[in-house]
Formats: sequence, C-alpha cells, structure tokens
Amino acid sequence: MPKFLVLYKWTLDEQDIKVKPDDLSLDASRAKGKISDFDRNAIEEAARIVAAQGGSVDVLTYGTAAVKQSLKDVLSRGADKAYWIADASAETADAAVTAKVLAAAIGKIGPYDLILTGEGSSDQFNQQTAPRLAALLGLPCLSFVHELTVEGETVGVTRKLAGCTEQATVGGPVVISVLSDINKPRIPGLKQVLGAAKKPNEEIAISSLGLSPADLQPKAMRRSAKGFVTTRKNVVFKDANPADAVAKLVSSLTSEGLF
Repeated sequence: MPKFLVLYKWTLDEQDIKVKPDDLSLDASRAKGKISDFDRNAIEEAARIVAAQGGSVDVLTYGTAAVKQSLKDVLSRGADKAYWIADASAETADAAVTAKVLAAAIGKIGPYDLILTGEGSSDQFNQQTAPRLAALLGLPCLSFVHELTVEGETVGVTRKLAGCTEQATVGGPVVISVLSDINKPRIPGLKQVLGAAKKPNEEIAISSLGLSPADLQPKAMRRSAKGFVTTRKNVVFKDANPADAVAKLVSSLTSEGLF
C-alpha cells in the first residue's frame, strides 16, 4: 500500500489582493490565506488513490507563522497527518531554499513511496520545487502529470507536454508534480472539517534540520511586485450594418499594428 507525502504551500488568495492605481503596488492587507491551487489537486489525487487501495497520506508545508492556519483545511481534504515548518526565513525563501528545507524535513520524517506537489504555486509559479527536491533526494522526477496510477511498486503517469502527451513508468520512490486537470479537488463537508480537528499534526523546528545559515540564504531576491492594469480605449462601433462595423473594427486594429 503506497505511502504518500504531499507538499503544499499556504498562499494569499489572489482574489483578495487589490492593485493600487497610483503606483500599481499590491495591497494584501485584507487577503486571506489558501492552499495553493495546484497543491489541492496533489492532495486530492493522493487521497483518492489511498481511498481506493489503502495506504496513507501525510502532508508537509514550509512557511511563515501563518502556515498554522492551513492545518484544519488540509487535514479535511483527506490527509492523515500534517507536518509543518513555521519560520521567518520562508518570507524570503526562493525555490533553492524551499527545496533544501523540505528535503531535510523528508529525511527526518520519511521515507515515502510517492512525494507529490503541484506543478507550481499560485503566487510565483516557479515550477522548481519538484525537480530541485528530487535532485537533493536522489530520486526520479515526473512533472506535468495529468494521469497517475499506482500498481504495487510501479508508478505510471501520463505527462502533458507541449503539443503531445508522454506515458512513463517508474519504480518508487519518486517525486511527482501534477497539473490542475488531473482531478477536481473536493470541497470538504462539515463532517470532514470536524474530523480534521482530531487528526494529528506536528511542528518541525527548522533548527532541528541541520541546515546552516547559508542554506537558508536565497539565491534570488524579489525586490517588488506590481499589478498589471489594462488600459482600454473603449471604442464602440454602432453601425446598423454589422458588416460595416466589422470592417471598421478590422481597419482600426490594423492601424494599431495588431493585424
């Protein structure tokens, strides 16, 4: 029976982030947290496979102190136990730091047959966590996965690549990143939410992972983030004859260099 570990990120809900019109800076003062969208698919896929053939699903996250807010939500989605690392270093952590922290934590709580994560996070979508983690752990990595099967110790996937799909099989353990079309994540009901409070969770102190200050020093620093605002000309063509309106639209777009 497979033993899953799903990695997830607690991010700000982008729908709650506002763009300030004066300087395009982001106002996240009222933004709530959520499990990163693709990571919900990873949790759901592990939970579905375990429900069908047995096994277990642990989850692991690394973030600031706010990450503790995610525990009830993630445990209501089918996970059996949650591990969490809350440290201020996560505020500036890049993909390299994140992978090092997660790899050290997995060495402490593992081993696992399958390590799943979303293809990218909702906020930065760097798509680096899975391959970096696999390299640190010395495991194979399968990315862009939109179909996943587990038969004994054999893992089969269908990967969605540019212009084609690829089928691959590998013996576990393996690191896998999934796409959003692999499934439709469940919406936990009241029973699942109440049951989540009874499931175990364990904090892992980052000081216990044997990492040096240099390991927690990011290689890439984000200086700022600004919103994008589309400026519209609001040109409307109201000709009675639709053909004339279309002709004027095409002419206008051509003059703008769009055709």
